[in-house]
Amino acid sequence: MKVILRKNYEKLGEIGDLVEVKNGFARNFLIPRQIAYIATPGNIKAFEEEKKLILKKESKELEEAQKIASELENISISIPVKVGEEDKIFGSVTTQMIADSLNEKGFQIDKRKIEITEPIKALGIYSVNVKLHPKVNSTVKTWVVRE
Repeated sequence: MKVILRKNYEKLGEIGDLVEVKNGFARNFLIPRQIAYIATPGNIKAFEEEKKLILKKESKELEEAQKIASELENISISIPVKVGEEDKIFGSVTTQMIADSLNEKGFQIDKRKIEITEPIKALGIYSVNVKLHPKVNSTVKTWVVRE
């Protein structure tokens, strides 16, 4: 079955691509989740107008994400944690802790957008990646300090 993608879908393609997929995948997954339309001549014409609006909205989101990313590059946050003997942290620093610290600084960033490559289990300075948009990443300098 041929479908037109309404959203960027990693495994299939970009917005507006005409792709061939299995019938069940289209009917049970793509169409109910509004990721794609069935590729009929009427839907193709209707999608051209929708595509202009989607691209305009996406470019606005990209500009906003770039603006936030440039502000985040200059920010450093400190996270106080309890430590035991030899400065070992009880547990580890979580993405929620980092999101809360950023929230205190005035940045509304979801914890799912924060990426920690390795668990933070010691005091020190870390660079934490924040994925604001599929095309925009930023790093935040995070100080893990004694409480």
